[in-house]
Amino acid sequence: MSEYVIRFLVGGAVVSAFSMLGDVLKPKSFAGLFGAAPSVALATLGIAIHQHGAVYAGAQSHSMMVGAIALVVYSILVCQLLMRAGMRALPATIVSIVVWLGAAFGLWAIAGGQA
Repeated sequence: MSEYVIRFLVGGAVVSAFSMLGDVLKPKSFAGLFGAAPSVALATLGIAIHQHGAVYAGAQSHSMMVGAIALVVYSILVCQLLMRAGMRALPATIVSIVVWLGAAFGLWAIAGGQA
């Protein structure tokens, strides 16, 4: 079975599970939040464990956590620039992408380049 077929099946099953969880929780907007990124991450980590072992998947999971923290920094900055500074969307996102890259690579360097 191809890796893509396995990723499709595992990802679809996990998306369905997270969507059911999100449907039970309030507010209903959690359904979309729980449906996408966690399912793709879990499918990717499952395949990485199967193909490369737990150590490799652990390194990938650290990278995912660093990326998530950097995304939070990016999201907060975009919101602040749009709402408080009154910037337009394109300049706010361009400035924030630079900050996101700095946060991601900075956290990666702090982690010793092992994230």
